[in-house]
Amino acid sequence: MFAIVDYDTGNTRNLKKAFDYLQVPTTLTADPKVLNQADAVILPGVGAFAAAMQALNDRQLVPVLQQLGQAGKPMLGICLGMQLLFQSSSEYGDHAGLGLLKGQVAAIPTNLGVKVPQMGWNQNNVQQLNSPFAAIDGQFTYFVHSYYAVSPADQIVATVDHGIAIPSIVQRQNVVGMQFHPEKSGQVGLQQLATFKEMVMANDFSSN
Repeated sequence: MFAIVDYDTGNTRNLKKAFDYLQVPTTLTADPKVLNQADAVILPGVGAFAAAMQALNDRQLVPVLQQLGQAGKPMLGICLGMQLLFQSSSEYGDHAGLGLLKGQVAAIPTNLGVKVPQMGWNQNNVQQLNSPFAAIDGQFTYFVHSYYAVSPADQIVATVDHGIAIPSIVQRQNVVGMQFHPEKSGQVGLQQLATFKEMVMANDFSSN
């Protein structure tokens, strides 16, 4: 069973439908016991970084998620949920994140001749050919975001070009992030969720 973190943010209905399609049982929960018992924890998110972290703090979930991630629990952050996995964000100030991934979240520069926010489909370029997610190379996924992860190269599995190279998939051992919305990215997105499912079932996060 995969636990989708319930903190009043994220496209949880469509995300649950995607996992239903993949025949993965899910539950929407903010209960630490349920999160601890789950095979994997999914952290969705849309909106502002600080408000999302405050919502997690209000539910006393920040230390829970940190402990689970550090203990090796498979975790997947999606869109803003991916950004929350990093150490900090400069969105409307300086805000601490969960710190499960190295790096910071910064605004997409507005002087690159591209539209901000990035909204729509973009082509993924794999940076780690040995990654289980390598099949996404050349495939298009759907993005909606104004901020991006400034991450060490060894965590970056794939990028998209939006004036600069923006990490689209990141991984540090058991912690995975997808900047795009897999639940809005058709069969390509479903395949990425299926890959994560297979990694969880095989308990294989050794590639990164």
